[in-house]
Formats: sequence, C-alpha cells, structure tokens
Amino acid sequence: MTNTPHSITRRALLRAAAIAPVAGALAACATPQSQAPASSAAPLATSAANPFGVDAKKPLEVWIFDGGFGDAYATDIHQPLFKTKYPDAAIKHNTTKEITKVLQPRFAGGNPPDVIDNSGANAMDMGALAQDGQLQDLTPMLDAPSWDDPAVKVRDILDPAVVEFGTYDGKFSVLGYVNYIHGIWYSQKAFRDNGWTVPTTWDEFLKLCETIKKSGKMAPFTYAGKHPQYLYEPLLTMAAKIGGNEVLVNIDNLEDGAWSSEPMKTAATAWAEVGAKYLMEGTAGLDHVQTQTAQNKYQVAMLPSGSWLENEQKTTTPDDFEYGMFPIPDFTASDKMPHGTLHTQPGESFIVPSKGANPQGGMEYLRAMLSKKAAGDFSELVRTVSVVKGAGEGRELSPGAKSATAAIAAAGANTVYYRWRTWYAQLHDEAVAATGQLMSGGVTPEEYVQRLQKKADEIKNDSSIKKYKR
Repeated sequence: MTNTPHSITRRALLRAAAIAPVAGALAACATPQSQAPASSAAPLATSAANPFGVDAKKPLEVWIFDGGFGDAYATDIHQPLFKTKYPDAAIKHNTTKEITKVLQPRFAGGNPPDVIDNSGANAMDMGALAQDGQLQDLTPMLDAPSWDDPAVKVRDILDPAVVEFGTYDGKFSVLGYVNYIHGIWYSQKAFRDNGWTVPTTWDEFLKLCETIKKSGKMAPFTYAGKHPQYLYEPLLTMAAKIGGNEVLVNIDNLEDGAWSSEPMKTAATAWAEVGAKYLMEGTAGLDHVQTQTAQNKYQVAMLPSGSWLENEQKTTTPDDFEYGMFPIPDFTASDKMPHGTLHTQPGESFIVPSKGANPQGGMEYLRAMLSKKAAGDFSELVRTVSVVKGAGEGRELSPGAKSATAAIAAAGANTVYYRWRTWYAQLHDEAVAATGQLMSGGVTPEEYVQRLQKKADEIKNDSSIKKYKR
C-alpha cells in the first residue's frame, strides 16, 4: 500500500474518531494501544446452574437503546428476572438514543459497559467492533443450558437465523433479540372506511397512490426523510423480488456491479417516481416519529417500517387505528421472487463487550433474556415477535403484530435480508445520503446506483477494512 492519506489504517481512523467523536457517526473505535484495557477478574468455578462462573455480587452495567421498544422491557422484565438469581448484584441501568456518541469513548478508554443494545440509526459499527476484538465470543452462551430447562441448550430455543446474523469472523458475538418484519404499514380502519384495497402489484400501488392523492383526504405516502434507510429498505427488497435473492447476496459480498445491476436500477426508478409524485409535503425534513405520528393523525396513508412501529407509536395511535402491514407489491409478473416475499431478519442487537468489567454477568443477562417467559412478556409488552421459539404462544397479539405474523407465515421460505449495513458502516452512510437525494430528485436513478457502486468498490479495494461474505 502506498504511503498516502488513503493508506491510513482503519484502526488508526477509529482511534482518531474516538478522540473527537462526531454526533451520529456510525463508527466504532478500538482501544488505543497505549492504554491497557480494563482487566476483569477471572470467572468463578462454572456449573450447570452457573455456566459462565458469574460472581453473584458483581455489579452489572446495562445500556439500552431508547427507540421503538423503549426500555421498560429491560427494567420491568429482564432485570427483575436476573435479580431473582443474583439479588446482590447491583444493576446500573442506562438509556440513550445516541449509542455511538455516548459509548464510543468508553470503548476507546478501555472501560465499556457490560451489556449494550447496540441498535438504532446511531448504532456502533458492528464490523469494526468485531475486527478490533471488542466483542465477547457468545458461543459459550449458545451451548449453555437454557434458563428454563437445563436439558435444552440455548441454541436450540433460538431461530437459527440468530446465529447466522450474529456471527462475525467465525464467532457468534451479536444477539439479535427481535424478529424484525419489514413492509408497508397502514391503518386498516382508514383503508376500510375509504374503500381502499391493499395492492398486490406495483401498478395497483401507483393507482392507489393516485386515488388517495385525488381524494384530498391525506397524502398517499411518506417515509422518515431524515433517516432515508427507511426507504432504501423497500427499494432493496423490490430489487430482490425483481432479480432474485442473489441481488442482495452480491451486494453483501461486494461483487463487481452489484449495486448498478438492472434490478437495482429498476427499483430505484420505481421509488423515484413515488418521491416525485406521491410524498407527503415536507417529508424530507421529518424524522420517523414525525412521519409516523402524521399517519396516526390520518394525514398520510402509507409508510415503510418494521414490526417495532406499533409499539413505537403507542402513545399517539388512536384506539381504533388498527395497524396493518403488507409486503412490497409485485413489480411485474416476471419477478423472480413471488408475491408475499418479505425482508425479515433478527434485530435489536445485544452485545457483551469483551473488555468490560463483567462479561460473565453480561452473558448471563442475555441467557435470562432468552427464557421463554422473558421473551413472551417482551413480545406482549412491545407488540412484536421475539426470536425465542414459542415465546408468543398463548399471548394476545395486537393488530399490527397479527398482521406482520400472518405476512411472515404466508411468505414461508420467501424471505430476504442483507448484511452490508452492519458490515460496512461507510456504505450505509453513503446509501442514506444517496437515497435521500434520490427521493427528492437530487440524483437520477442511474446516478444513484453508480454512486453506491463507487463506494462499494472503494471499500472492496481498501485492505484496511475487513471483508465479510455470505
């Protein structure tokens, strides 16, 4: 590598970011080499009842992302359950919407907390954390007895996708706790009252948008303009429907021309038309809560989101609003993936920092979270679906959760996902900026895909960035 500014290692860049963190930057940071990491006491003797050798009196510091699910599930469900077994362990509970800004300096200083819900628009770069050895290997947790039944291992009660998504560089180190189900969300009451039918094809979707626009009752469509990742999700899902799952696999694997493929161009063109004709006025300047609240006020009919939406809006949603969700409509009859194809994957990512003071307690906290009761109580409280098998059995689901659950059941094996967002934070940042410009007319669909292709190529050719493959 030549001795130019571009040859600076990623580790050095991350250290520099830690010295002067920028609000909202999606970068993790390594522990500076000049500073020794905080040392953790050796674990106690292990047993079936205490598989990680947890010190029952050692305090535990927990940070929860203050987003769509709030933090009551941690304070009212998970932490009380942990305390039933470790009553003398003090739990220091914290919340923030700015995970990177608040916790990045802690990693730089070698004193990260013990459990982190690393989620939201300002989550830390998981790939960088893994690359720098900051994540505890959670494989022992997978092989430990489950909290409820010592005869059953933790890995056997989880959706298998949890292990796949949480594995970085051969180690399982990230626990996705929620089964995120993405789609287009609407009010079943509003559709019923106005005689609007859920579209199954793109032509039907555009005709519905035109009908709603002409009615003057509300705008047809919006998205979180300040957080355009809410819109690149349906764009990518549409591209996968058109060209097959390999479209997303190729993007994840940084294959040549993956972003500039024909399915991506077609999807970008389709959504750019929505941006030009059917967006709620002022969308570009609004965040997710503002656009979602506008929907609750019947100012807009449809928006893209995930299965956390219903809980996130519980304080502003009318009692009879009746959330519903539908999958991305078929673009044409030639789509390679069938109607009902969904983007779904484990989300709400929990990590245990390897250099924290109590990684044993951190893993035990996650094991408690994965009990059937804790996961079931969580699902009922926040109106969503956990990754723990059978956690929702016998629970009363809300309208949105019922709709999303029915959609994923109908999808069967026809589900898609992508991982580049957490593998390559720089690419995510570029996609956010470019998608916002695409929807506001600042770039053409051709310029959009070429811009993202250029950034992907830069990452592919940067030897300081660890590459991942699926």
